[in-house]
Amino acid sequence: MRKEKREELIKYIDELRWISKEDSKNEKSFVTIIPREFKLNNGMIIKREQILKNGNDGSAVIIIPKVGNEFLVNIEPRVFTNTKVAVGFPAGYIENGETPEHAALRELREETGYVSHKFILLDSFYQDEGVSAAYNYIYLANDCEHLYPQELDKDEIVRYMTFNYDELLELEHDGYLSGANSKLALCRYKERR
Repeated sequence: MRKEKREELIKYIDELRWISKEDSKNEKSFVTIIPREFKLNNGMIIKREQILKNGNDGSAVIIIPKVGNEFLVNIEPRVFTNTKVAVGFPAGYIENGETPEHAALRELREETGYVSHKFILLDSFYQDEGVSAAYNYIYLANDCEHLYPQELDKDEIVRYMTFNYDELLELEHDGYLSGANSKLALCRYKERR
């Protein structure tokens, strides 16, 4: 990896790493767990708990943005990993009434200020069908251009960087790019390359 890229990545990770956590006094929870009973055709009844995110099923998009010959990667602290920072592709939830492609366009613009009008669906999958109905979509966003400032939610902090393909593979190999969604997205990109 280019020395200056590694130094910039380490700087962002050090800056955004959280150093403590406490229980929030926030009354509204983003995650809701609903106990469910399912009656099967054979008459059996099984019990499961379903996770809702912000009142929805939690369906989301993961975007692999290409900026020229490089790939855009986010660095953000709202995670529960050992490193306390996530390095991965831009992603976000699909809002009510929104198509997956529109959600990809919106999330890319909000998190990075970049836009693309050339989205290619690489894959779609259930996040965790045992507890959630969330269905995720992986998009490749070609010819991305930086046209806007970031439009982040309250308590959302996102830094972004670009890496060439070999550096992207190195990020995964070295354990920086370690989230399942980003790893699957990279895998699907490699298959189509």
